[in-house]
Amino acid sequence: MAELSTDDGGGKKGKHQKRRAKKSSTKVDMTPMVDLAFLLLTFFVLTATFGKPKTMDINMPVDPKDKKNVTKVEDQTAMTVLLTERKEVIYYYYGVLKPGTKIDSTDYAASGLRKILLDKNKGVIAQIDALKAQKEQGLLADTAYKSKAQLVKSNKDALYVIVKTNDKTKYKSVVDVLDELNICDVDKKAVMDMAPSEKAALKKINN
Repeated sequence: MAELSTDDGGGKKGKHQKRRAKKSSTKVDMTPMVDLAFLLLTFFVLTATFGKPKTMDINMPVDPKDKKNVTKVEDQTAMTVLLTERKEVIYYYYGVLKPGTKIDSTDYAASGLRKILLDKNKGVIAQIDALKAQKEQGLLADTAYKSKAQLVKSNKDALYVIVKTNDKTKYKSVVDVLDELNICDVDKKAVMDMAPSEKAALKKINN
């Protein structure tokens, strides 16, 4: 608390002696302010929401000799995306690369790769939208929605996208493609190195 002390100046006062002005000194006790600061600090620490790390689940290549972890992909549901040093171009093809397989190209625009993914994965997206509607209407709990949505995304008829890169592929290109896959509800995805046959096919296209 603040303390205020006054002093008349001392000494005897004569009849004709001038009256001195009273001197005052202020002393502020900082203890309550320190207590308040610690209370506020404790409050904000206990009520703060710490940022959760955001992770992206992807399948990485495994040893070809490990037969147990090999995933078989059906030709009709497989889409391979080829990323090179050209950041504005995305190459892709469907099924297995064979002589005569057509390799198309697109870009990162909404009318490019995203439109292709939405068209190829429209069956899964329709089922996910139906589940979301049930959840919003209160007919489906959040945990039930997540489990059912995961089953839909992992269905054998769902689109499987394999992202392949070479030594000159930019990291941002891979992240941008994975973001597009998440937007289009493509849960079955993997990242692998580009095969020599695919490099040769791209070399013919660019020459």
